[in-house]
Amino acid sequence: MKKFFMFLAVAGVMAFSANIASAQDEAAAPEAATEQVAEEAAAPINDAAALLNGSGEEVPLHQALKTKFIEGGPGFMSLVILCLILGLALAIERILYLAFSKTNTTKLLENVEQALEEGGIEKAKEVCRNTRGPVASIFYQGLLRADQGVDVVEKTIVSYGSVQMSLMENGLSWISLFIAIAPSLGFLGTVIGMIQAFDAIQAAGDISPNVVAGGMKVALITTVGGLIVAMILQVFYNYILAKIDSLTIDMEDSSIRFVDTLTKYSEKQK
Repeated sequence: MKKFFMFLAVAGVMAFSANIASAQDEAAAPEAATEQVAEEAAAPINDAAALLNGSGEEVPLHQALKTKFIEGGPGFMSLVILCLILGLALAIERILYLAFSKTNTTKLLENVEQALEEGGIEKAKEVCRNTRGPVASIFYQGLLRADQGVDVVEKTIVSYGSVQMSLMENGLSWISLFIAIAPSLGFLGTVIGMIQAFDAIQAAGDISPNVVAGGMKVALITTVGGLIVAMILQVFYNYILAKIDSLTIDMEDSSIRFVDTLTKYSEKQK
């Protein structure tokens, strides 16, 4: 499953790079046409955005995003987008994993109890083997040691519950890493943009808005991009944590009821 989503992530990066290249070509053509019209008609139109605003047309959202991406610098913005793609791939993989881990524990306990009454431990094991999810796995590990006493079963459930918790939290450290890296890359782009602005001021010998605007624009766009990516991934991260907490509570509650069921079964066998 992880390999599948990583393949989707790589494909997304390639598709987005192709869109950037086409956006650069599309942006170059209107600029050339605008310069030709300006030379022939002496019109004070400097870019395509001014032309669209003058005609009352709205710039499409995807075209505006592509333009801002290019203006922010393809180098840093590509790294920020890469953090978003990889973070989303890991988050979606975790969400699907947790969705498949959800089990109707009440029905599972009823089936296990019925299996213990009809066929004993072996039939209860078969029920757990045929049921997906961490709760069924914990029950199965407990049933494997049912002949060693209830105390051993309780210790096994606690130990294997920790294993299942680790499996559910697998990959969250990478998502938190991308949440931290995305704004850091944006701030790094901000610092580089400020350096470029001061270099332009030094080269020009004066402080004018036209000289400073280029570097400041790069600085602001990279910062905004990094913060947006971090906020998106943070929402997914918190949602995953909430799902893990819900599954953990379900696991603990069902484990207690399972031990009670196994205790009753052991007393009947005496």
